[in-house]
Amino acid sequence: MWTEGKWPDGLRRVRDVGREQAQFAEFYRVHRAACVKAVVAGTGDRQGAEDLVAEAFTRAWMSWRKVSRHPAPQAWVVRTALNLRVSAWRRRRREVALADGHDVAVDPDNEGVDATLMAALRRLPDRQREVIALRAFLDLDTRTTAQVLGIAAGTVTAHLSRAVAALRGQLVPAETQEVKQ
Repeated sequence: MWTEGKWPDGLRRVRDVGREQAQFAEFYRVHRAACVKAVVAGTGDRQGAEDLVAEAFTRAWMSWRKVSRHPAPQAWVVRTALNLRVSAWRRRRREVALADGHDVAVDPDNEGVDATLMAALRRLPDRQREVIALRAFLDLDTRTTAQVLGIAAGTVTAHLSRAVAALRGQLVPAETQEVKQ
């Protein structure tokens, strides 16, 4: 029963849900594009990344009280999206055996991410791609990246170093290309 100056529990819960919806809507608006870029960098597939991020944001909303307290909720979304990709791959692997040489096509419309860079990222091992995605596309620090991936900070540093070295070997600077021509 409502008494003067006090909200009934039901109304308080409705107000809390409304506040949570507004917080989540703002979180989605601010971080969706960066999360998609990070997942595209990790997967090399724009359309698949959008689907994975949509599912990850759905799961984030379902667990918003927990996710909103995470030190890097956008990293939680990216990690969830990448985990969903692995789970889907495992299901498909049981259904259809893939022949060697299959590769993910690069979408030339990757919202500001160079197609050559995306192709080079696809050639990196999964863990190196994930580290690059979290460090470069979400601008997370080493400690947070390590927490999100469930690995040691030194391992993040090692994967980042190896990934950068591999990318340097694969990518030719524009001025070098001009000299060769």
